[in-house]
Amino acid sequence: MNLKRLLPLLIVPLLLTACPSGANRTKNGPDLRNLPREIRSGEQGPFHVQGIAVDLERGYIYFSFTTKLLKMDFEGNLIGSVDGMTGHLGCLTMNPADGRVYGSLEYKDDAIGKGIRRTLDAGQVAPEDEKDRTGFYVAIFDVDRITRPDMDAEKDRVMTTVYIKEAVDDYFATAENGGRTVEHRFGCSGIDGVTFAPRFGAKEGGDYLYVAYGVYGDTLRTDNDYQVLLAYDTKDWKRFEQPLSQGSLHKSGPAAPDHKYFVRTGNTSWGIQNLAYDPASGNCYAAVYKGKKSQYPNYSLFVIDGGKPARRELLQGFDTPTEGEVLSLVPAGKSAGGIYGWDFKWGTTGLCPLGGGYFYISQNARSKETKQQSSTVRLYRWTGDADAPFRPVE
Repeated sequence: MNLKRLLPLLIVPLLLTACPSGANRTKNGPDLRNLPREIRSGEQGPFHVQGIAVDLERGYIYFSFTTKLLKMDFEGNLIGSVDGMTGHLGCLTMNPADGRVYGSLEYKDDAIGKGIRRTLDAGQVAPEDEKDRTGFYVAIFDVDRITRPDMDAEKDRVMTTVYIKEAVDDYFATAENGGRTVEHRFGCSGIDGVTFAPRFGAKEGGDYLYVAYGVYGDTLRTDNDYQVLLAYDTKDWKRFEQPLSQGSLHKSGPAAPDHKYFVRTGNTSWGIQNLAYDPASGNCYAAVYKGKKSQYPNYSLFVIDGGKPARRELLQGFDTPTEGEVLSLVPAGKSAGGIYGWDFKWGTTGLCPLGGGYFYISQNARSKETKQQSSTVRLYRWTGDADAPFRPVE
């Protein structure tokens, strides 16, 4: 384990939380005396929790339960919710510049999209309509407007969306791999992990919004072994933001990302589920569902080195020579074949750094009696140990 890199996580005070309510990031870590060790969502329906965001200053926590957003206080009281989404709302993050909650939102006709519609009894989409009914968005919630339960995502002016054209283009593109034509360039299944973080290798210059691809777990391909991160400067995104009409998906968004990064982890099942920037270390944490390719260690947690700039190089496993901006993993934890990571049970359904090496992490559960899904968010401290990277705070 590289103690020199991980030690600041344990002893250096912070440039605040990854999830602040305002524009400023304080140098102090959280006051543990005021932080509950557990926050419970209660039962929330048939879909599992996908992500969390925490506002330490105001004492709110936000949950994504796939088709709805919850706003709760730290005692677990429901303040409000946004319902009515028929797509897949995934990872959440707060923008330190405007205090709004951003989340990934997918509308598509693959197994995930059909499963959501089947559960909602929203009908099936005809194959010829797929491109019109497929859209990947960053959903932006004006959380100050979320004041009561069951607010409508389309009608109550609490949510706008920005179209992520780059991901849609890769989703519909084909590629040659192993001498055969395969669908979904880079294995792109959509988008999921999102976080605001500084530019890789830069100590100043403002935040980017990083949007991570979902990746299909096709074990026969060799060109889907990278995580893909799109980087956007969101300062002028107001011109793109539109309310979402789910019956007529808009295409208002940037033509291309500012950067497109690649992280070699080996293939994972559905890509980065939760992506979270930790100002204490300057790194980005990526929680995934383990991959199934036997040639890789198939870790469930990776830490992307925020201090190292991307290096331009040929991507491995591609029939057609393809260059990309490749990021580095922190050389710590376990390692195999040049890939570093950890095995950790939680994090894929919610991971939020709080400062000073402390994290709120969602633990999802499904009741055997009611079949309802819930989340218990618990307070953890990062250790970086190879066998126990997080430890619960008592």
